[in-house]
Amino acid sequence: MTAILIERGNKVTLKTLDDFPIARRWKPRDPGAIQLYSFPTPNGVKVSAMLEETGLAYDAHTVKLAEAGSPEFRTLNPNGKIPAIIDPEGPDGGAFGLWESGAILIYLAEKTGRFLPRNLARRSETIQWVMFQMAGIGPMFGQYAFFLRGGGKEIDDPRPRQRYFTETVRLLGVLEGRLQDRAHIMGEDFTIADLACFPWVRTARDYFNENDALGLGGMTRVTDWLDRCLARPAVQRSLNQPPRE
Repeated sequence: MTAILIERGNKVTLKTLDDFPIARRWKPRDPGAIQLYSFPTPNGVKVSAMLEETGLAYDAHTVKLAEAGSPEFRTLNPNGKIPAIIDPEGPDGGAFGLWESGAILIYLAEKTGRFLPRNLARRSETIQWVMFQMAGIGPMFGQYAFFLRGGGKEIDDPRPRQRYFTETVRLLGVLEGRLQDRAHIMGEDFTIADLACFPWVRTARDYFNENDALGLGGMTRVTDWLDRCLARPAVQRSLNQPPRE
């Protein structure tokens, strides 16, 4: 069924889920819910945790990393990366598709009025820390993981791995400094800054198996903050959403 909006006498056709080719491969089970196309990597968990925290209804579709490059997935995200969403009740009343995990966090925060301060200065500062994760933590931790445990571990030249190791340690140190006298990145309030960062720090602590080398044993502010994030019931529910098949 096509949604119609009448505005100043002009007929405007709004998108529905049927207009998205991706929904023909990953068929909606609940067409009224936000459609999540993802996998429980750090970037995927960012969005599933946000959806769990806000209580928004969502329909989680498992998209394996190789499937993200498929023609169907690329109709929603031309960059071929998870996660992506379709909100059947988008800003203009029709279905709205969005990709890039940081952009999705901001969108869902604005849609629900949660986890993003309304004060312009505080709002901008929160988004600043989301961008810190998007531009720094995600790419650097991801590249370090590639050279540590992925295909890059077979490369003899030690310089790439050392480069990303050094940056990973430096970025963890930035977080350690930020968390001085703070329960969360923005203070007492849990925000999208925490939602952006905690899945990557969890990966560094629990999967790199390099805690001593990274110095995480001495970064008690970071590890205590991570434990606080992981103790949240909504976060616990998000860690395997959508499920690995």
